[in-house]
Amino acid sequence: MASLVIIKTGDAFPDVVDHYGDFEQLFINQLSTALPEHLSLEVWDARQQGVPPAPSSFAGIMLTGSHSMVSEQAPWSEALKPWLQQALDENAPMFGVCYGHQLMASAFGGISDYHPAGRESGTRSVRLTQAGHQDPLFGKLPTPFPAHLSHAQSVMQLPPNTTVLAHNSHDAHQALRYGPRQWSVQFHPEFTPSVMHAYIERQKAALRDQGENPDALINAITDTQAATGLLRRFLRFT
Repeated sequence: MASLVIIKTGDAFPDVVDHYGDFEQLFINQLSTALPEHLSLEVWDARQQGVPPAPSSFAGIMLTGSHSMVSEQAPWSEALKPWLQQALDENAPMFGVCYGHQLMASAFGGISDYHPAGRESGTRSVRLTQAGHQDPLFGKLPTPFPAHLSHAQSVMQLPPNTTVLAHNSHDAHQALRYGPRQWSVQFHPEFTPSVMHAYIERQKAALRDQGENPDALINAITDTQAATGLLRRFLRFT
């Protein structure tokens, strides 16, 4: 049986893990209902297990979010970059989320770093570009669509030959395509409204410090089925 590997790059807050599961479990929860019979899910913790087997060993690749920062260049994170480049060269299906999004962009020649406008958290509106409308994965999404976000770093400079599929007022690079079957998103399609709520609760002080109203962000949390559906539609490309 072929496997889709979920590359774990970090842990969620302990209370989130206790109540809802860690990052990889959030992916599994969303994917399991749509998983075809020939495909299984495998988790690979890059921090503990190092570089995964050859990309060709897997039917598809997903990368989770993390509380680490790509710009810190942790050894385990840097070691993934040549592997990700190999996966791109071999046209392996890939989908990166948040840290995974920033790591893929960095691995392919872009720059990921702290966003000068600060943190973006909460359920925010994201809009497709013209290329996004024509994309085989994103093309059926409404625009704008709501998405859950929690990040301090962003893709600040695009890699060569990268297509922007979605953006919003905070981040010009909310969704990117690097090749025929390689995508990444800054937002969290795996998050549920409850997980988003828990993240804002944990970030209240930091959000207030940058002039945000955490209570207003909590009240604005909505369902994000359009964004979440990307995870299940990605399975068609594996």
